[in-house]
Amino acid sequence: MGRAPLPPGSPLSPGASVPPIPGAAAARGLPQQQAAQPKKDVPEQRTLVVGRGISVQGTVQDAERLVVEGTVESSMITAKELVVMPGGLFRGGVEVENAEIAGTVDGSLTARGSLTLRATGRLLGKAACRRLKVEDGGQITGQLEMLSDDSASKPSSAPVQEKSEA
Repeated sequence: MGRAPLPPGSPLSPGASVPPIPGAAAARGLPQQQAAQPKKDVPEQRTLVVGRGISVQGTVQDAERLVVEGTVESSMITAKELVVMPGGLFRGGVEVENAEIAGTVDGSLTARGSLTLRATGRLLGKAACRRLKVEDGGQITGQLEMLSDDSASKPSSAPVQEKSEA
């Protein structure tokens, strides 16, 4: 009938064919040195994760990194980084250094650095960024402003009605 199942909390043997799940080692209570380590060159950031199936309305303060898997509605959030996961929805206004959108942003988004729109991402409304990357399938509907590297000059503005689908 095969071998007996592993007892709860037992790590897989090193020769196992199943790859480890990121973060699973910490969840099972294994020592940190066996868990996936964060990048050494990235300092620890105050992160707010709005999980799948959770809705948040209001103001978010002092979060450096906002990860949206559920729904966030806010008039204005300022953070260093915004990540909207597939299925996630951010509605309102946000100003960040960098943004990665794989879900939906409906409102106004300003990324002083880079804006990455993944294949599953949708951006509706107004956006401004210095660098833009749109994967095949990503959708932008609304107004897009490209910020210049020279902060003294006025940003260029161009209405965009782009729909890129694979």
